Amino acid sequence: MNTIETADRTTPKLADFLCFAVYSANLAFGKAYKPILDELGLTYTQYITIIALWEEDNQTVGGLGEKLFLESNTLTPILKKLEAMGYLYRQRDPSDERQVLVSLTKSGRRLREKGLGMDLVDACGLTTQEFGKVQKTIATLRNNLIKAVQERE
Repeated sequence: MNTIETADRTTPKLADFLCFAVYSANLAFGKAYKPILDELGLTYTQYITIIALWEEDNQTVGGLGEKLFLESNTLTPILKKLEAMGYLYRQRDPSDERQVLVSLTKSGRRLREKGLGMDLVDACGLTTQEFGKVQKTIATLRNNLIKAVQERE
C-alpha cells in the first residue's frame, strides 16, 4: 500500500465534519426560508428578532441580544431597520435610563398571523419526535460550544 492510499483513508473528508453538516444545514434553511421571508419583506435575522418579541414583548436590547446570540453592534442595526419598517419601537426604560426597551407595534404583532403559518417543519422531513430530538440536540451542541469557548477565555 502506498502513502497516498493510506493518507486518503485517514484524512477526514469534508462530509465527515460536524461543523460542515451544521453549516450546510444552516445554508439549506436559509434557502428554504427565502420565499417566506421575501413575502414578509424580512431577512432571517429580522424574522427571528420578531419571533423573540412575539414570545416576550418589551425586552431590553441586552436581553434580546442574549436570547438571539447577537452582540449589540449586530442587533442595533437590525432593530433600527425594523423600527423604520414600523414593526417595533425602542424607548429608554423609565426605571433605568441606561436600558433600552424593545416592543412590537401593532404591525409587528400582525406579522405573526402571516409568519407562523409558514414554518418549515414538513420540509425537514422529520417526524414530530425526530424534529424535537434534533432541535434539542443542536441546542445542546450550541450550549456546549459556548461553554467551551467561555472556559478558554
